[in-house]
Amino acid sequence: MIVVMKPGLGEDAIQKVVKKLQTNGYQIYQSKGVNNVLISAVGADKYDYLKQALEAIEGVERVIPIKVPYKLASRQFKQEDTVIKVGDISIGGKQVQVMAGPCAVESREQLFEIAQIVKESGVRILRGGAYKPRTSPYAFHGLEEKGLEYLAEAREKTGLYIITEVMDPRKVEMVAQYADILQIGARNMQNFPLLMEVAKYDKPVLLKRGLSSTIEEWIMAAEYIMSNGNSQVMLCERGIRSFDDTFTRNILDLSAVPILKEITHLPIIVDPSHGTGKWRLVAPMARAAVAAGADGLLIEVHNHPEEAVCDGPQCIKPRLFNNLIQEVKKIATVMERT
Repeated sequence: MIVVMKPGLGEDAIQKVVKKLQTNGYQIYQSKGVNNVLISAVGADKYDYLKQALEAIEGVERVIPIKVPYKLASRQFKQEDTVIKVGDISIGGKQVQVMAGPCAVESREQLFEIAQIVKESGVRILRGGAYKPRTSPYAFHGLEEKGLEYLAEAREKTGLYIITEVMDPRKVEMVAQYADILQIGARNMQNFPLLMEVAKYDKPVLLKRGLSSTIEEWIMAAEYIMSNGNSQVMLCERGIRSFDDTFTRNILDLSAVPILKEITHLPIIVDPSHGTGKWRLVAPMARAAVAAGADGLLIEVHNHPEEAVCDGPQCIKPRLFNNLIQEVKKIATVMERT
C-alpha cells in the first residue's frame, strides 16, 4: 500500500505511520512526491485491516492499495523510471546502452580482440560468459574463474564495464568480485535461491525472461531480488518458446517492451541474438527494439563466428556490428534518446 501524507508535516507524524506499518510486518520505502511525502509499504497483506486505522492518524491524506502482485517493481509503487548507474554510465535514462561481446569467453586472445572491437564502436559494456548453461552435458561449459580473470583484465585494458552470467548461488560472491553487472540467464529466472543470493550484493542485475515465462512470472522473479534488498534490476527480453522453430530459435516478444514500460519502472533490455538465433535477424530486431522503447541491447559479437564454441549462428561479425551501432544511434535520436 501507499500512504500519502499531507504537505508540510514534521518527521514525528511520518514516523508514527512508519511505526504502525512496521509493527504490522511491512517493509517501508519512503519517497517524496511533488507536494507530499509518500510512504510505500510492502509485505504483509493487511490493507483492509489497516486502511481505516492509518487514515485515522493525523497527517494521513489517503491510503492507496497496490493491486498488482509485484509491489516494488510496479508503476504504482514508483512512477518515475528507474535509472541504474554503472560507473559513469546510466541504464534506463535517455541513453540507449549496448552490451556486446562473445557468447562465451573462449581464450584471452579472442576476448581481447573482441573487446577492442566493442570499444572502438563506442559501446561501453562488454558481455562474455565464463559459466555457460548448456543443454548437453558434453558441450563447452565455459572457462569458469579463468574466464572471469580474462574479463577483468579486458576491463583494465579497455575501460569497458563487464556483464557476465552467474548460475550457482555458491558462486555469486566470486563472480561479483569480477563483474560490474550480474546476469541471471533464462534457465535460472525462477532459481529463487540464486535470485535471493544476488540481492545481497550491491551490483546491478540483468534478469532474462524464462523460456516459457509469462510477463507476470518474469516480474515476480525480479520482485524476489528487489524484496531482498537489491533494487538495481533490469529486465531482459530474450525470446520465448513457440511452436515454430524452423526459422528462428525463439520468438522475440517485442510487445513486452511497451507493456513493461507501462506497468513497471525498471529498465528494459532486449537480446536479439538469443531472441532469433540467426545473425541475419539480429540487426533488424535490434533496430525494432530501440524503436519500441528498449533502454538497451544485448548483442553477441564474434570475430570468427564459424569457429565459435557456442551460438556461432547468432553472432554478428565486427563490420555488421559497427553498422548496427550507427543505425541504433539514428533511431535513438528519432526517439529523442542518445
